[in-house]
Amino acid sequence: MNKRLFFTALTACVFSTAALSQANQSKAPQPARLVIQVSDAEPAKWNLALNNARNVQEELGAKNVEIEIVAYGPGLGMLKKDAVTSGRVDEASLAGIKVVACENTMRNQKLTKADMHPVASYAPAGVVQIMQRQAQGWAYLRP
Repeated sequence: MNKRLFFTALTACVFSTAALSQANQSKAPQPARLVIQVSDAEPAKWNLALNNARNVQEELGAKNVEIEIVAYGPGLGMLKKDAVTSGRVDEASLAGIKVVACENTMRNQKLTKADMHPVASYAPAGVVQIMQRQAQGWAYLRP
């Protein structure tokens, strides 16, 4: 009788393991996610952030990573229409990299959306945007 009970339990375990394995295989893998902080008024740092984003896409494959660059404080200059990196911001956007401007900084610097690069999206507070991304499991980089 103990053998019969043992084999019944063993069979149940095998079927449960197979069902879990099949369920896990049907889930699509989540892409890696990276949020990059830009808060310095240095074009060299802006270019470094854009280089880092491009390099991550090249290494992991653009389809396998979601990247967001959040600019605030002095770094907001990166996302102005007339920034020296404007062309590179265009390229990043076309590659699927999201660029986000901090609306708090825009108010403090008396900037409007008309002053900003047309591909920019907006967050009420850049620092909070980064905090929320980290809480969601995004990797964080400050070049």
